[in-house]
Amino acid sequence: MTNQYPRIAIITGATSGIGEATARRFISSGYGVVGNGRNAEKLRALEKEFGAAFCGVAGDATDSTVLERLFASAIERFGKPADIVVANAGRGLGGSVKDADLSEFEAMLKINLTGTLALLQKAAQKMVVEQTGYAKQAADIVIIGSVVGRHISPFSAVYGASKFAVHSLAEGLRREVGPKGIRVSLVEPGIVISGFQDGAGYSDEMVKNFEDRFGPLLHGEDVANAIHYIVSQPPHVHISDLMVRPTRQDYP
Repeated sequence: MTNQYPRIAIITGATSGIGEATARRFISSGYGVVGNGRNAEKLRALEKEFGAAFCGVAGDATDSTVLERLFASAIERFGKPADIVVANAGRGLGGSVKDADLSEFEAMLKINLTGTLALLQKAAQKMVVEQTGYAKQAADIVIIGSVVGRHISPFSAVYGASKFAVHSLAEGLRREVGPKGIRVSLVEPGIVISGFQDGAGYSDEMVKNFEDRFGPLLHGEDVANAIHYIVSQPPHVHISDLMVRPTRQDYP
């Protein structure tokens, strides 16, 4: 098993959108993937589709037990530790500072910020121990941010605030573990058509307005290609920040 897969990746939020597309992109490149999501049925379907190259771990990405199982599953299934971690699990929350539904705010923070921090911390601690030959082998932590985590947008300012925080964690971690041979990369997508819009409470009218103003919009595979580009660079090449927008999206 060890020689069959040149790289082993852990991906949270792997049952839809960017996460699922990234799993597919990695597997098409010969990587082994441990995917996490709350949809156990979808994980089983992916295991059936991909066979030995994919291992699903169902559960909440904010649960420390689930996170530990992700790393253990990489070794159990593929015979070596994960050398790519994609922190993708998250959710949106539409609305401005003045009008956002704050009853959903803590739930969003738990997955977008607290859960991401827990995954980053666990990944960094494990990778620092494993990464002894950084001149010859790559180790990657890829974090999915957002354009609204850099450019303030009133229609999603509360969600954007969670991504501003994630961007800070990404840069802090990069400065901490980059000298130890671990690449920390932030990917900031623009508008991506996925289940994100429903989860964020965006109306059909708002999504149609995005399409009219900015379309064609991004899809998960567009961001997955950017993530694959990052992790496929030679070990001494680090792409720390990558923003991906639909061509016509001028703002945010």
